[in-house]
Amino acid sequence: MTKTILVVDDSASVRQVVGLTLRGAGYTVIEAADGEAALAQLTGQRVHLILSDVNMPRLDGIGFLKAVKQLPAYRFTPVVMLTTESQEERKREGQIAGAKAWIVKPFQPAQLLSAIARLVMP
Repeated sequence: MTKTILVVDDSASVRQVVGLTLRGAGYTVIEAADGEAALAQLTGQRVHLILSDVNMPRLDGIGFLKAVKQLPAYRFTPVVMLTTESQEERKREGQIAGAKAWIVKPFQPAQLLSAIARLVMP
């Protein structure tokens, strides 16, 4: 069974690069341009992992993460923050909200795939 990953980032180019990396590794990818659009796509279908930027319009990544953890169907879905933010305070804020990993852009595809492989069960 193919694993599905939701990629949430306001940058179309980042979504494209991440999507190519994930599809190349055999994942199914769903994309959203911000937290509100991502929440609208979480309608009960199985999502195995969420990759989210932090700085986005309408609903930022931390707010989105908090909202996801309130949805019964997605409460245990691992969320990885993929962002330019590298301050320890922001990382702690993400961890407290429920992020399982924090990857700083620019990222190496192998690093991203390795983090995902540790969080997505076969």
